[in-house]
Amino acid sequence: MQFLVENLVSDTLTVSLPLYWPELMLCVTIVLLLVVKLFDGLRWVDPFYIAVAGTIVALGTSAPTEGFGSLASMEPTELFTGMLVYDGLTVFLRIVLLLFAVLLLVLTKLTGLARRYDGQDIYVLLLGATLGMCIMATANHLMTVLLGVEMASVPSYVLVGAVRNNRRAGEAALKYAIYGAGAAGIMLYGISLLAGILGTAHLPTIGQQLVAIDLPGLMAAGEQPGMLAALVLAGLMIGVGLAFKLSAVPFHFWCPDAFEGASAEVAAFLSVASKAAALALLVRVTLAVCSPVAEAGPDVVAAAESPTIVAVSSQAIATMEAKTPPLGPVRTYLATLIAVVAAVTCTFGNLAAYGQTNIKRMLAYSTIAHAGYMMMPVAALALLTGRSDGGAVQAVASLLIYIGIYLFMNLSAFAIVAFLKQAIGSEQISDYAGLVRAAPVLTVAMVVTLASLVGIPPLAGFLGKFAAFAVLAQTGTPMMIALLMIAGINTVISLVYYWRVVRTMCLNPEPATRGPLQLTAWPTAYALLVTLPLLLIFLFPGSLTELAQAAATTLLP
Repeated sequence: MQFLVENLVSDTLTVSLPLYWPELMLCVTIVLLLVVKLFDGLRWVDPFYIAVAGTIVALGTSAPTEGFGSLASMEPTELFTGMLVYDGLTVFLRIVLLLFAVLLLVLTKLTGLARRYDGQDIYVLLLGATLGMCIMATANHLMTVLLGVEMASVPSYVLVGAVRNNRRAGEAALKYAIYGAGAAGIMLYGISLLAGILGTAHLPTIGQQLVAIDLPGLMAAGEQPGMLAALVLAGLMIGVGLAFKLSAVPFHFWCPDAFEGASAEVAAFLSVASKAAALALLVRVTLAVCSPVAEAGPDVVAAAESPTIVAVSSQAIATMEAKTPPLGPVRTYLATLIAVVAAVTCTFGNLAAYGQTNIKRMLAYSTIAHAGYMMMPVAALALLTGRSDGGAVQAVASLLIYIGIYLFMNLSAFAIVAFLKQAIGSEQISDYAGLVRAAPVLTVAMVVTLASLVGIPPLAGFLGKFAAFAVLAQTGTPMMIALLMIAGINTVISLVYYWRVVRTMCLNPEPATRGPLQLTAWPTAYALLVTLPLLLIFLFPGSLTELAQAAATTLLP
């Protein structure tokens, strides 16, 4: 017993805590914000600066200790007895989430969001939800998955409904919380069912357990249909929780109401951070059940887990491909399920966005559609994990590129909506008429952002969609080619409702009753700050693509 305790303490102090600095800094920042609120003598301290400083420090500690050049050769390290994992995906998602948090905090300062909430409570909630999303991105155990989802969700419910004197926000928060509670309950039941059948909730071990029970043999012989049905049911239940966070159809109903009722700043947070963390979690779950290492046999698994070997040897891979892959049916089933949900999600999101008159509600359906686009590389990943041609790495890298670009696209769109709400007092698309003359810089920034959301070159949105769609073509399967065609059709559909906003802002006459807009230089500068990367990433994609490629390489042998 003493030996176990000593090993646990040694692992925590020497391995886990040094690699967990970003999350620890968020915890410290949250505590400081609460302490400042408790003592009257500290009320003079602006909580915004505490929140920004703590988040910047957390962002600074997210970089690998040996520099980004070592990211591709990084060996995944399990933290806290295997509950979390530190790898390239962890590094990439930490940077995305914390960079977004810094930019969002600055946006809340410019729009005065804290005045519409109870002071620093807005910052505690934002950082608390960000902490939960970081845990989602690093989860290595099904219980940590549930913990991260709940830590991210509960503060989000409050963020949506905490706007003062806004009945619609309260109704949206109630609907969001009810959907979230139901999804969490279903997900927990699925986790308990899966852990009971396989005897483990450790993500890397799940694939090995699926190999051990010989699914193809059981399916061919028609044996133990009850266990097979329970496995499928457990997987679907866990998928419900992930689909809720992604606002994937048919678990999207909370999204338009929550976005419309919440402030534009909170809507931006839900549209970017929540989806980025959920997609990282979806990648980890997909790799857990489709891992090529799991079906390689105990010798290859031991070699892959050896601290001196980063990847499975070519001889081992050849051995894997020479025999029938035990996880083949699992890969096909999971790829089909994700592909169908992705196709339905992006199609519904684009069609539903067409008739919206509120800009936030339209952008809500737009985020649903983009969730469908970003699920497509994960569907390809489920199939490509069985190959040794590097396609699986490209699938993960394309998703990470899309997430990095999506951060700036949606943050820019919602920031401009927030600034215009302050200037004209409306979020109706029709009230944006003629803004090109009253607010030319914000209008140009919105046009650039919407064009990037469509995927029009020379903007970064084109690069993100091209990377994601290229992976679908790389699989070469009829299902993925069909999914690629659906994605192309949906891109054309999205052009229609984005163009409606552009036409209203640029071509419609300005109302005679509108007075001069009260816009300072700071909102304009911020809009340019978050919009300019959409052009720069397209012109100079090297840094983002190299970081995404290196992060993806650490996930797969």
